[in-house]
Amino acid sequence: MTQPPEDPRVEGAAETPGGAKAPDAPTLAEDLLLLLFQPASGTIAGETTLYYVLAGAALADLALDERVTTTGARTGTESIEAVDGRAPSDEILLAAWDYVSERPRDVQTLLAAIGPTLRQPLLGRLIARGDLRKVSRKVLGLLTTTALEDGGNGRRLGLLEDVRDVLVDGAEPTPRTAALAALIWASGTLPQFDPWIPWTSSVVTRAQELERGSWGAGAAGEAVTRTTSAIIVNSVVVATAALPR
Repeated sequence: MTQPPEDPRVEGAAETPGGAKAPDAPTLAEDLLLLLFQPASGTIAGETTLYYVLAGAALADLALDERVTTTGARTGTESIEAVDGRAPSDEILLAAWDYVSERPRDVQTLLAAIGPTLRQPLLGRLIARGDLRKVSRKVLGLLTTTALEDGGNGRRLGLLEDVRDVLVDGAEPTPRTAALAALIWASGTLPQFDPWIPWTSSVVTRAQELERGSWGAGAAGEAVTRTTSAIIVNSVVVATAALPR
């Protein structure tokens, strides 16, 4: 049996590293990182492929807000390009949008360029908002270690219930929930959510439908948005499948 920590101290949650406050509205990448956090172990699921998945979430966020779209007229292959005059105010999304706006690029290139710097600022936002807590613990009275815990505000559970409703119960998703579920599937971590989200053939089938942009009539939105999101998620699937888990 695991023994309780000898000296737990919860570290503050008002500001992100560097002193900046977390924005009021969480980004899709923040929601995804929060869902990938596993409370039982205090770890993030899929760490080896995480930067591809978070980059995919940032690009999907831009796609859902119609800030990026697809283009393939000149090259014959699908690329992502920025929509003029649609720069986001969120600084993390703005950095991604600025990079996309330089010129159209294929999604794999964007994932590799955008992803590596996302984990720390996104984690800082989750801590600042109280979604997660960073806890210092003394082991054997000598060594100090840090661990992550659920913040206890219920936000992760709410997101997980939304995704479960879509994958297990067949609920009509919002575009944001559809993207979250598809990105969890793309990350290869969906089996780790069992038994809350049972690892069954019907769940896999529904996740694959979301990956392809089949969200249902009520949440479909513009066809271009669905297509762009599907291209991004499919690229995450390809990228993560090529890396060791």
